[in-house]
This record gives sequence, C-alpha cells and structure tokens, in this order.
Amino acid sequence: MIIDTIQNAGKYYSVHPLFEKAFSYIRQTDLERKEAGHYEIESEQLRAIIADKKGMTREESVAEFECHNQHIDIQLCIRGTEQIGWKPREKCVVENGTYNAEKDVQFVIFFPEDVHAPMIGEDEIKKLVIKVKI
Repeated sequence: MIIDTIQNAGKYYSVHPLFEKAFSYIRQTDLERKEAGHYEIESEQLRAIIADKKGMTREESVAEFECHNQHIDIQLCIRGTEQIGWKPREKCVVENGTYNAEKDVQFVIFFPEDVHAPMIGEDEIKKLVIKVKI
C-alpha cells in the first residue's frame, strides 16, 4: 500500500507502466464536476470509477471489505472526509463472499495483497477509484 499526496505522484510512475497515464487523468480531469459513473481511460487496462454517496459506518464497510486479484486500486478522495480500513491479505482468515471477477472490486494505492474497507464516514463522500489492470 502507498499513501501520499497527489503532488508526489510522479515518484510512483515506475511502479506500474500505466501509473503515469492514471495520474495524468487525475491531473487533467475536473474531478469536482465529473459526475458519478464508470469511465474508460484505456480499454480494460485502465478504468475510472467516481462515486458520490453517503459514507458508511466502520462496521458496514468492514462487512464489505474487498481485495482484488486482477487490479491495483488508486483511490483519491475528492470531497468529504473518508477513512479506510486496511490489513494485509494474509491476515484475512475468513472469506467475505466469493471472488467476483466482473466487479473486482490523499491518494492511496492498494495492491492485491492489501485488503481494504473504504468509504467510512458520516457525510457525503465523493471519490475516484482508478482500476489498473495487473
């Protein structure tokens, strides 16, 4: 997992060949005005999801924790205050449903080994998730 400010995004371009394009999308898009929805950046390799909804309680989010086998998540809170639960994948001993390949469900980068429970907050949260194909 990587947590940093968007000003330092360039330090992470070498981590994955599509990271530079993902951060270019963030810089060039008016995220505050972009409507909630799914957006293709580069076919199935790079997709953006913008969510704009009420935050969840810690318990609600943890009940829906997620990790991905085929994608890296780059997450950026656009508006509101969001907390994110995290733990290493090897510490998860109880499954939370079966794997869904269809959904594969500050900025933070979550790698496949990072189990995360996002959208924890009391008010409306608008956030961007960029799915980077591994």
